[in-house]
Amino acid sequence: MDFVSIRIITSDVARLVEFYERATGMQAIWATEDFAELKTAGATLAIAGTRTVPLFAPGSARPADNHSVITEFLVDDVDRIHQNLIGFVTDFVNEPTTMPWGNRSLLFRDPDGNLVNFFTPVTQKAIEKFAH
Repeated sequence: MDFVSIRIITSDVARLVEFYERATGMQAIWATEDFAELKTAGATLAIAGTRTVPLFAPGSARPADNHSVITEFLVDDVDRIHQNLIGFVTDFVNEPTTMPWGNRSLLFRDPDGNLVNFFTPVTQKAIEKFAH
């Protein structure tokens, strides 16, 4: 089994795709007006509109209602990216902070309130964990 993606359901696909494109510097691949993906080497962030929910099961997902999942991106320099996001991201949860497990993390919310963590490994153990 391979973990391949996380899908965010939103009421405004274009707005959320634009946010993630700007925040990550990646270009989304659009399948329909209700579905786009930002692909990385390790996984894909899928963004889908509310009209896609009934295709799975009506009422099974609600936009802007996430209170438990943090979408995480490994970045080269979290402090530099933080500086680039100032004035664009409107809801920083924390400034870049070195966590006990060795990652320097920046936590913020996307326009739907979903938590996003950009992080850079800074301790030797963390760096080795993410070495390719």
